[in-house]
Amino acid sequence: MFRFANPEFLFLLLAIPALVFWYIRQQQNSRGTLRYSNLGIVKTVKKSPLKKYRHVLFVLRILVIILLIVSFARPQSGSTEEEILTEGIDIILAMDISSSMLAEDFKPKNRLEAAKAVAADFVKGRKNDRIGMVVFAAKSFTQCPLTLDYGILLRFMEEVKIGMIEDGTAIGMAIANCTNRLRDSKAKSKVVILLTDGRNNRGEIDPVTAAKLSKAFKIRIYTIGAGKRGDALYPVDDPIFGRRYVRMPVQIDEELLRNIAQITGGQYFRATDETSLEKIYREIGEMEKTKIEVKEYTRYKELFLNYLLVAFALLALEIVLSNTQFRKLP
Repeated sequence: MFRFANPEFLFLLLAIPALVFWYIRQQQNSRGTLRYSNLGIVKTVKKSPLKKYRHVLFVLRILVIILLIVSFARPQSGSTEEEILTEGIDIILAMDISSSMLAEDFKPKNRLEAAKAVAADFVKGRKNDRIGMVVFAAKSFTQCPLTLDYGILLRFMEEVKIGMIEDGTAIGMAIANCTNRLRDSKAKSKVVILLTDGRNNRGEIDPVTAAKLSKAFKIRIYTIGAGKRGDALYPVDDPIFGRRYVRMPVQIDEELLRNIAQITGGQYFRATDETSLEKIYREIGEMEKTKIEVKEYTRYKELFLNYLLVAFALLALEIVLSNTQFRKLP
């Protein structure tokens, strides 16, 4: 950026055309005379090649005046900088990895692969938020602690698979694990997004009790029930006949998940396919937006000294030339 701190001085530049006009008129009206006893000597004198450059002194003088006026106007160059202040959100993704997540009602993927893909897109769309991941089945453990390094988180997410933990569904333990990870967080907002496709049947902690504990630490839980309504196809690997599919009823404890969300100030969602799951994560993302405040300021650097130095250099050159090459007879 470029500006003049005192631009009113630039009005003095209007005098430049008047000075040029005055100089031209003076050159037209001025005549010099010399008296010689013998003109023969004068005629033998060759014309100086510098004659055609005689206006250089006036040009230098005008440039000096222009530069001085510009210096008085105080030219400045500015650089704009931004200071971004963010109030990040700490988010834990709690994902059920029990065997029922192998159900293929989220075609062409099973529930777990669809949940991982949608969660990965959710992570990629966040900025300035710390995100971690907890997985659970009969037990719960932290797959990735809270981090701003989304690349590491996504790599850990890819490694999640069914069979890592003993089979079962310990929703209460998962909530307790998430609460333990978020309890010391200084973030303005602390959020858990819990996805499951079953009922709580394992673990030492009741889900409602765990939810009340989360509320005490001001942690909001969004719960997602994953699975189509009715029956779903589950793959069964038979050592003799190979893989076959059986129909199993989808049993999601929606009342419990809704109660958990209500206790903590969150919201319950039902995902019946990958498209609806994507919509749910987008909706949660809209509700949990990171507050970003941008302060913009400009720093200016004074440039008048550069113009002054050039003006003084041209003035010195004009003085030297007027007393040497372009010296006038008295």
